[in-house]
Amino acid sequence: MSGGTVAVDSVELRIAFEFVSSAAPSENNAYISLDTGKIYWTSDVADIHDEDQPEDLETSDRYIAVPHKNDLDLGRRLVMDFVEEAMPDATNTVVGFFRRKGAYGRFKDLLQTRGMLQRWYDFEDRATEDALRAWCEDSDIQPVGGR
Repeated sequence: MSGGTVAVDSVELRIAFEFVSSAAPSENNAYISLDTGKIYWTSDVADIHDEDQPEDLETSDRYIAVPHKNDLDLGRRLVMDFVEEAMPDATNTVVGFFRRKGAYGRFKDLLQTRGMLQRWYDFEDRATEDALRAWCEDSDIQPVGGR
């Protein structure tokens, strides 16, 4: 990015990332102003109206879209990384989950059964923090405050 680094509240960035990732790609969006660090939210599925939202969010090069978890390989690939590390005996079972809808629900049920749900949440949280930090570095964004 040209124009130097912009500071963004790290807690607000994480919330924006979770919002973007809570729906299918492109349904929920968040954009960071490269001039101010302010985050603007939009949604095709939720009723969100920000009165001071710029009209050129999606077209101006002065805003950068907050990535979806799939953009940072935090979807199925992360699940498989966890399975390989923590419970390799379940690899075929989990691969089978992803052949049908409801894979994450079945995966979490398996984790609950094995007493590994919290371990998964910790693994996912660390991976998300690392991926967001790397994305920020690549995008000339400086997270401030928070964790």
